[in-house]
Amino acid sequence: MTRHGTLALVGGGEWSEGCEFDAALLATSGGTEVVVLPTAAAFEQPRKAVDTATRWFESLGATVRALDVLQRRDALDPANVAAVRAARFLYLGGGSPLHLRSVLKETPLWEALDDAFNEGAVVAGSSAGAMVLGDPMVDPRGGAFTVGLGLAPNVAVLAHASSDVARDHKRTFELAGAGVVLAAIPERSALIRGADGVWASAGQKPATIWVDGEERGFDALPQITPPGS
Repeated sequence: MTRHGTLALVGGGEWSEGCEFDAALLATSGGTEVVVLPTAAAFEQPRKAVDTATRWFESLGATVRALDVLQRRDALDPANVAAVRAARFLYLGGGSPLHLRSVLKETPLWEALDDAFNEGAVVAGSSAGAMVLGDPMVDPRGGAFTVGLGLAPNVAVLAHASSDVARDHKRTFELAGAGVVLAAIPERSALIRGADGVWASAGQKPATIWVDGEERGFDALPQITPPGS
């Protein structure tokens, strides 16, 4: 399926100084509202996450609309589904990637997010939010692979990446199948795919791309055909 929207995979530390790339994402969205899903932080003070997002985006001249999608039944709520489908900028915060996936997978809300993205919306995810947007997804319980939601196919996100990615994620590197792209993204940094299909790094430190144990350029990432090509 051709993807029309802009995708931002953030390594963590979202909604804080150093994440000025959010201003460019906001401009790309063409709006002044960000719909925030604190789902991954359902058991880790989701309201605190929303308050942090609200302060951050207010400093960028935007407002935050928080959707309390904290368990699976919330992802079936028609009002939440409609809000996601109408959004121009959607942001999935950090926390537990496994909980986030269990809440969103194969639900009307996820279908609405996918529809919004294909119609040009900006979708951002940080830490757990970034991890679930890829497929495969790295299981935080031991570094093996599991199923992600697939907005970025054949990309496994390594969030909170350090300068020695291969050491810190040794098991993940060992288990990665041939051709699987590992995207190592530091905190307050982002790997962004524009609507034109071009990938770029933004933020405090550059993201790095690894395939078959070797560091590669961004051309190793899945190439997306932009609309009208």
